[in-house]
Amino acid sequence: MDETQKRWVFVGIVLSIFLAAIESTVVATAMPTVVARLGGIRIYSWVFSGFLLTQTVTMPLWGRFSDLYGRRPIYLTGLMTFLIGSALSGAAQNMGQLIVFRMIQGLGAGALMTLGYTIIGELFGLERRARMQGYISSVWGVASLIGPWVGGMLTDYVSWRWVFYINLPIGAIAMAVLATTLRGIPRPVRQPVVDWAGIALFAAGVSAILLAIVEAGRVGAWSTIDVVALLGLGGLVLVGFVVVERRAAEPIVPPRLFKNRMVAAAVVTRFLAGMAMFGALSFVPLFLQSVTGASATGAGLVLTPFVLGWVLTSVLSARLVLRVGFRKVVFTGMAALTGAFLLFTRWSAALTHGAAMVDVLLAGVGMGLVVVPMLIAVQSVVARQDLGAATSMTQFFMSIGGTLGLSVMGAVMSQRLHAALPMAEALHDVFVVGFAVCVAALASSFLVPPGRAQDLARAEMRGEPTRVGG
Repeated sequence: MDETQKRWVFVGIVLSIFLAAIESTVVATAMPTVVARLGGIRIYSWVFSGFLLTQTVTMPLWGRFSDLYGRRPIYLTGLMTFLIGSALSGAAQNMGQLIVFRMIQGLGAGALMTLGYTIIGELFGLERRARMQGYISSVWGVASLIGPWVGGMLTDYVSWRWVFYINLPIGAIAMAVLATTLRGIPRPVRQPVVDWAGIALFAAGVSAILLAIVEAGRVGAWSTIDVVALLGLGGLVLVGFVVVERRAAEPIVPPRLFKNRMVAAAVVTRFLAGMAMFGALSFVPLFLQSVTGASATGAGLVLTPFVLGWVLTSVLSARLVLRVGFRKVVFTGMAALTGAFLLFTRWSAALTHGAAMVDVLLAGVGMGLVVVPMLIAVQSVVARQDLGAATSMTQFFMSIGGTLGLSVMGAVMSQRLHAALPMAEALHDVFVVGFAVCVAALASSFLVPPGRAQDLARAEMRGEPTRVGG
């Protein structure tokens, strides 16, 4: 594949990932109007939960399918699924239909969120890959900033249905670009063997765990019979999944990946960082509105430095790892995130917008220094035939971590409010939990092998194996 084709592939991937990244924020703004038009207030939360469920569960499956069948057909299938779900969501006539169609959309989003990173990892060498992954990560920041505004504008001046329809022209352009340019990526020469038993067990087990997490967050408790039953069922099914994977010829989640020290470190650090990040994104605006009396707009603006810090340091961190190694960059990021949550625990009703912005900026800087370096590290230490599986697993565990973090912190807040504590004290305890998670994440950064980035770059230039740990 020549350089012109690679540039167009990058453009198509950026457009696709932008669609997946903006989806949650753009839809959230439109939901009050959607409920007014379609009804279904009792089940409307599943518009988000259903999307999250199918997106998260299918991430590792899309990644492994791309290893077995090739990047181009699987990525285009995922993009087409996302667009079909978008078209159907825009045409929904009641809340039940919208939930089902959003779940279809989530199926496709699981591919867009993982395979774009995988393709970049396959097309570019370590140094260029580092820059490209940093740029793609910044797409998330841009989407987070403009998503609520775009959703509000479309809902107020066009129709809430265009919150979904707007994906179609952008997605069509991305599909046309990728269908043409991805022909240069060779397909696997071996005959694929699909681990259908593993797929079924993985999907069932993870779905049960996610449903338990969502339910625990909704009711504010982890000891209800529904939550315990789902957790027990999910755990048993996943034990069966591990047994099956050890014997499968082409496992959906190759157990050998977790024997690699860098992969194991990436899974743990991104899981814990995801737990902390969703706490910041979800409860910071609530504190500002409920405790300091800020408006919804003002609370939203306070998160802008978080996004900007993440965007800028994502690009910077991708370059830093080539100079100082992965561990130092990741440790610095985790330290920044830990410091931010320590500052959050000191917030009070006297908090000003300026002080809050400084604190959330530190959290954004921390996330930018963690997420991209660990992705680059994993892609640099696995064999090509496992690239999709390894990349998707790091994304999967970060998503699971975020879901768990939001549920745990939400349950803590609910319990404190149920005990008649004021909102300020309840949210203080939430931030204490976030701080504890960050301390664990800081410790996990020592799992990352030190001083490997430059060695990986030199080995890759010589065409040598780049496996670390083992």
